[in-house]
Amino acid sequence: MQRAAVFDVDGTLVDTNHLHVTTWWEALRQAGHQVPMHAVHRAIGLGSDDLVAHLLGDDRDKDQDDELSAAHKALYGQYFDRLPALQDAGRLLRRLDRDGWRVVLATSAGGAELAALRRAISADDAIMATASADDVTEGKPAPEPVEHALELAGVPAEHAVFVGDTVWDMRAGSRAGVRCVGVLCGGIPRSDLEEAGAQAIYDDPAHLLASLADSPLA
Repeated sequence: MQRAAVFDVDGTLVDTNHLHVTTWWEALRQAGHQVPMHAVHRAIGLGSDDLVAHLLGDDRDKDQDDELSAAHKALYGQYFDRLPALQDAGRLLRRLDRDGWRVVLATSAGGAELAALRRAISADDAIMATASADDVTEGKPAPEPVEHALELAGVPAEHAVFVGDTVWDMRAGSRAGVRCVGVLCGGIPRSDLEEAGAQAIYDDPAHLLASLADSPLA
């Protein structure tokens, strides 16, 4: 039976969460919204529309949503040529590929942003497919991104593991019926990840790679 290793990207394989925090904070500030950075941080991992709704509430001026998203995209796009992969991210994906796992990315990024992230990871030879924001109607914490990744891999949920760094990742994976592994490199506390469904937690991709033999990805 084939196995699938599904990975979130931002904050899991590439060290971008705090870039997103800063650029979302600035986009919101420019539009007149004073949102604390810690609140923005907790919302990272949601798709743009859901993130704005989460931070500003249902009584916001929804006509402004597209402008906020565009402002964030423009600010964040300044970093596309220097996004830093987390230590051993590419090595981890290649090791899993050699071990027979079908490696699939499940991310709210799309288009040029996703291309920049994949360049940072530099492991396209190990990535079978990508379920991006362009492919689904609902982002995390809905299960659709993980379910689509499993469809691309051709693997049932009981033979898959999802690795992510946010509570939204853990909730999406749990709702899709896969085993969930959390990493702390996105800045979310261990207890929050565990409460959201993480069955095992590692510091970062390097820690997971060094611990593979005793992990859900053994």
